[in-house]
Amino acid sequence: MFQIPRRPRRNRRTAAIRELVQETTLSVSHLIFPMFVVEGSGIKSEIKSMPDIYRFSLDTLLEELKEVTDLGIQSICLFPNYPEDKKDKLATESYQQGTLYLQALSTIKEKFPNLTLMTDVAMDPYSSDGHDGYVENGQIINDITLEILGKMAVAQAKAGADIIGPSDMMDGRVGHIRSVLDAEGYTDVSIMSYTAKYASAFYGPFRDALDSAPRFGDKKTYQMSPANAREALVEAQLDLEEGADFLMVKPALSYLDIIKLLNDTFDVPIAAYNVSGEYAMIKTASQNGWIEGERAMLEVLMSIRRAGAKAILTYFAKEVAQVQNG
Repeated sequence: MFQIPRRPRRNRRTAAIRELVQETTLSVSHLIFPMFVVEGSGIKSEIKSMPDIYRFSLDTLLEELKEVTDLGIQSICLFPNYPEDKKDKLATESYQQGTLYLQALSTIKEKFPNLTLMTDVAMDPYSSDGHDGYVENGQIINDITLEILGKMAVAQAKAGADIIGPSDMMDGRVGHIRSVLDAEGYTDVSIMSYTAKYASAFYGPFRDALDSAPRFGDKKTYQMSPANAREALVEAQLDLEEGADFLMVKPALSYLDIIKLLNDTFDVPIAAYNVSGEYAMIKTASQNGWIEGERAMLEVLMSIRRAGAKAILTYFAKEVAQVQNG
């Protein structure tokens, strides 16, 4: 019989050996939990297209955060849901003092000072047009948008944000935001740029959560084509030169090659957003008994880490923490 000189199965023989040689790790410290805040009180409203994910009023959000932080989750990203009567073409609600989102940020920072607080910078939650940028005659006007995003970023930093997350995909927004933050003295506030944000079909449940779908057209003039990989290198190089501290890929699961490409090319932390549609697919399949939900969840997140993501925004963060805490 042929003598087999090397037997890789030896390193898979027992659970202890498999853990000993494991190449990639996944822990709660790698995860950022996206959460949603709405006006009102006593509200905990499940998002139908995102099972087990809720919109919270500030009072119930604070209660939830106690449980979240007790589980060991160290970072969240907060998104606001605004009623239509608070939206306008200039997204003025995004930077006026005392508004829902800014009040929520400052209260969270006061109650949970050690929690890393990431924010979203884009016009769509506040815009009557539902787009990430300023709309004029049916066109997204890049440079006018930058001025609005800068005001938004400064207001969020003032409210206690640790990481600013520009998700708009306007040209030059990282440089403009870095400039205004520094000018206002917020040099320690980080920027996690949505560097390669694709015009994806996987965002639907998130738009349900925020009621922020575009009122006309689509977002293909500013979000990237799913067909393009090399373009991500251009966006990443620009964001890095403009002052980004993290480069993010969104979505994650269909763009593992982009995560790896950026991680192999740039010497800064790469983040990835395991988006709402990816989450909903696993949750729905699990609820119907088609897959083992917990195993699929961990496998997907491990694949994102294996591709090179140092940080993962995921709606599974709380479930992972519960699994790892036993």
